[in-house]
Amino acid sequence: MKTVKDDRVEAYIYQEAKEGNSESGDVYFTFVHEDYFLCAIADGLGNGPIARESAEVVPEILERHHDESIDQLLSRCNMHMHQKRGAAVAIIKAYFKTSRIEYSCVGNVRFYLYRRSDDKMIYPLPVMGYLSGRPQKLKTQGYDYGPGDLFLLHSDGVDIRSPKAFMQSSTGAYDLYKKVFETLEHGDDATYIAGSLLR
Repeated sequence: MKTVKDDRVEAYIYQEAKEGNSESGDVYFTFVHEDYFLCAIADGLGNGPIARESAEVVPEILERHHDESIDQLLSRCNMHMHQKRGAAVAIIKAYFKTSRIEYSCVGNVRFYLYRRSDDKMIYPLPVMGYLSGRPQKLKTQGYDYGPGDLFLLHSDGVDIRSPKAFMQSSTGAYDLYKKVFETLEHGDDATYIAGSLLR
C-alpha cells in the first residue's frame, strides 16, 4: 500500500500484477501541488512488460506537465502512444481553492465520487476505447466537492458490485481502501486509489 497524506487530501493506493507476471501492466500517478491534487491510472492493453511500456507514458507526461488541463494531458499522452500497444487512461484533478474536481477518461478505468453533504454518488461514464495515437474525443467533466467527500479510481482488475454502499458505509479513505481490498479476487492486474478530499 502506498499513501498520500496532507491536510487537503488523503489517498491509499493498491497495485498487484497478473499471476505469473513480475510487473503489472497498470501504472498510477499521484501529485500534490499547493493548488491541486492530480492522480491517474493507466491500464496498458494486455499484461506484463508490453502493456506496462504503454502505461508508463502517462506518469512521465503528468510529472512534466502537471499544471496543464486534463484534456491537454490526455492529448499529450495520446500523442506519445503512437506505435505502442495503447492504454486506457483516467485522470482526476482536484482544485483546492474552488473545491472542484475534474475527471476525464478514455477506456475502462472507473471513477466514483461520493458527496456526503447530499448523499450523492457521481459515476461519470468514460469515453469508450483507448489511447493509441489516433484522434480521440475527450470529455472533461467537473463536480463540486466538500470536506470528507470520498473518491475511488480503479482499473478493470477491480470489480466492485455496490460502490455506493461501500462509500456510504466508509468512515474515510482508509476504510474504503480496506473494503475494496476485501473484495479483490486477485490473479489479474489490479490497481485502485481510494481517497478523501479533506477541505
